[in-house]
Amino acid sequence: MDSKRQVVRHFLAALAYRTEKALRDAPETFPEFRAMDNVRTPHELLWHMTGVLGYARTFFVGGVWQPERISFSNEVRRFHELLQDLDQHLEMETPLNGISLEQLLQGPLSDAMTHAGQLAMLRRLAGSPVPSENFVFADIRTGNLGREQSLPVAPDLDWTPDRPPHPPGRRKVT
Repeated sequence: MDSKRQVVRHFLAALAYRTEKALRDAPETFPEFRAMDNVRTPHELLWHMTGVLGYARTFFVGGVWQPERISFSNEVRRFHELLQDLDQHLEMETPLNGISLEQLLQGPLSDAMTHAGQLAMLRRLAGSPVPSENFVFADIRTGNLGREQSLPVAPDLDWTPDRPPHPPGRRKVT
């Protein structure tokens, strides 16, 4: 397998990790939390994420992807199944139809990663912030695309939900 496909497979694993981090230990009411009018709920956002992943899949298998709305727990399951299906196509070196791997990454896959970050932001707005961590050291493994994701390897040990975030940039480790 070429190195580009390996990187895209790792990106899918990072997407699974970050999405599950945003969903892990969320309050029961989180899926239907609406920050304000005309803003997607976490449930709607995840449904959209499966939509863009399904769209990505059409470049391997053809057809049209228009997912029906299903329960939140089933949507989470479908999200991970789509990641696994995309990963299998990459691993089997299924040819892409009409786009390059770079376009797949810059389009639907990057869109889905953006929405994983939105899920984390909605957690904070819903009063249940996601603890920060250094993702460089996260235990993200190519092929691990299900709900079972590792806990943070390098969490911010001084993180508390009532403190503002640290400024950007590398921090000294004491």
